Amino acid sequence: MTVAFSIPVRVYYEDTDAGGVVYYANYLRYMERCRSDWLRSVGLEIRDLAARFGVLFAVRAANVEYIKPAQLSDLLTVSVLVAKFGRVSLDLDQLIHRGDDLVCQGRIRLAGIDAETFLPKPFPDELTNELTTWKTP
Repeated sequence: MTVAFSIPVRVYYEDTDAGGVVYYANYLRYMERCRSDWLRSVGLEIRDLAARFGVLFAVRAANVEYIKPAQLSDLLTVSVLVAKFGRVSLDLDQLIHRGDDLVCQGRIRLAGIDAETFLPKPFPDELTNELTTWKTP
C-alpha cells in the first residue's frame, strides 16, 4: 500500500495504561489527528467544511486491528490513504508504524452529512475533486 500522507506522533505518559502500553482507544485519536492534518494539507479546514460545502464528516465505522503494542516515548508514524470514494462516504486506510513495525491498522468510513440536518448528503464535486487526488492507484 502506498502511503499518501503521514504525521509523526510521540507517545506520552498520558497515552498509556497502567502497564505502560498505549491505551487502545488512543490509536483512534492518533488516526483522527492524521486525518485532520491531511485535510489541512489539501487546504481543507474541518471547521470550514460546513460553511464552504454545507457538509460535515461523521465516522460511520471503524475497523481497527492492534498488531503490536506501542509504549511510552515511542515515535510513531501515522498515515492515511483514500481507499474508496463514494457519493456519500469515504473509506480511509490508516496505518500506525513504529519504525518498520506495523503497530496498528484501521479502515475508517466517513459519511457525508448535511451540516444543518445531519442527514446523509452527497459530497460536492469540488470537495470530491480535492480529496480524490489522494486516492490509491
